[in-house]
Amino acid sequence: MGIFDTHAHLTDERFDGDRDSLIESLPSLGVDLVMDVACDVREVQATLELANRYPFVYAAVGMHPHIAAETKQEHLDAIRRIVREPKVMAIGEIGLDYYYDFAPRDVQKKWFIAQLELARELDMPVILHIREAFGDCMDILRAHKGIRGVMHCYSGSVETAAECLDLGYYIALGGSVTFKNANKLLDVARFIPDDRLLLETDCPYMTPVPYRGERNDPTYTRFTARRIAELREKDTDELCDITNKNGRELFGISL
Repeated sequence: MGIFDTHAHLTDERFDGDRDSLIESLPSLGVDLVMDVACDVREVQATLELANRYPFVYAAVGMHPHIAAETKQEHLDAIRRIVREPKVMAIGEIGLDYYYDFAPRDVQKKWFIAQLELARELDMPVILHIREAFGDCMDILRAHKGIRGVMHCYSGSVETAAECLDLGYYIALGGSVTFKNANKLLDVARFIPDDRLLLETDCPYMTPVPYRGERNDPTYTRFTARRIAELREKDTDELCDITNKNGRELFGISL
């Protein structure tokens, strides 16, 4: 097995010039699987087209907290329909973002909870975007136990990571573990059990060192994997195999 990039945004306009050639090259460059995430159900068609065109690309769809003020019940109804598509494997990314606060916090919480409840009803995993909102997030997750999913682009403490694990969530780490100011994340990267760790890029964002500042893509997952393997005193290929297996198990993707 190779790399499973569990969180990408390949429909972003920054890939418009070379999207197909890049995706076609991924298997030869060690990337086995990609989860492409649509952050707005109104824009999911492009993600579905990629997933249907490439056998190693899968899809997730949700209403991002940045657009919570625009979210309506009709969008959740659309998600309910779309997850019937065979390659849609998760609801996300959903959650809370108090860093940008693009939507009122009570509205963010309302639609976060509504999408968690939808995921429980449909027995789907969730992909969680939580930024500077772990207090409210953990209160909500404690009140909605029994939902499986992943803390995408995790930025919290070891203590919060431990509670997320207790609640059954996986934790995904990306390029930020390679940054010079990543001290807290380094402890998290050492702490997560082998069977709960995932790799991701969040491309085109969060590009790891040594390419920080450039456009990210799934092939750069290897730099994140190398750094985490070093921290955990593991072989990089072994780490990629472990996290690939974890991603397949979470999202229900068979070999």
